[in-house]
Amino acid sequence: MAIKLNAEIRGRVGKGAARGIRKNKNIPAVIYGEKKAPVAIELNGRDFEMLLQTPSLRTKLFEIETANGHEDAMLMDIQYHPVTDRVVHADFKRIDVKKPVNVSVPVEVVNAEVSKGLKLGGVLNFAVRKVALRGLVHDIPEKITIDLTNLTIGDAVHGTDLVLPAGVELGLHQAELAFATIGGKMPDETDAPKAAAAAAAAPAADAKK
Repeated sequence: MAIKLNAEIRGRVGKGAARGIRKNKNIPAVIYGEKKAPVAIELNGRDFEMLLQTPSLRTKLFEIETANGHEDAMLMDIQYHPVTDRVVHADFKRIDVKKPVNVSVPVEVVNAEVSKGLKLGGVLNFAVRKVALRGLVHDIPEKITIDLTNLTIGDAVHGTDLVLPAGVELGLHQAELAFATIGGKMPDETDAPKAAAAAAAAPAADAKK
């Protein structure tokens, strides 16, 4: 879903003008791209700070309304004050909603508690936590999930194994990346009965305590 944002056109630019905007607790920003002239804007500081709590904000379409008209854009960069950590500037890039965009989204693992490999004593190596995707902005997901349920020791999830929404494809150099692996050694077959017996005996031992 698109995020609607109202912005004022800045009459002046430069460090002095930006300081004045921040003094009023607002945020200077710019919209650029699509072979058009950049537009300097001013955002309501309180509203924008609250907006930053939105998950996966940089995968969202912003519909920005100004006195000059409507702008479709994506949030590209936020600059913070080194001491106060408050937002001091934001950059938006214009997009054509009918053309694919390149975006990085987070990767999340699920069902670790029932994973076959982890139950056997394997160790999860969750190495790559973002994936580059390409697609129309309305089709880009907030995140990609990896289901660990049926993964066993020695299994790996590469880019080509990720489940993507229709119309969305992997970005460059993502296909062969190993996003998650389950390492360790498979239990010996001769040890399996012992392990099963030990697991069965544990509840009985606890009951006697």
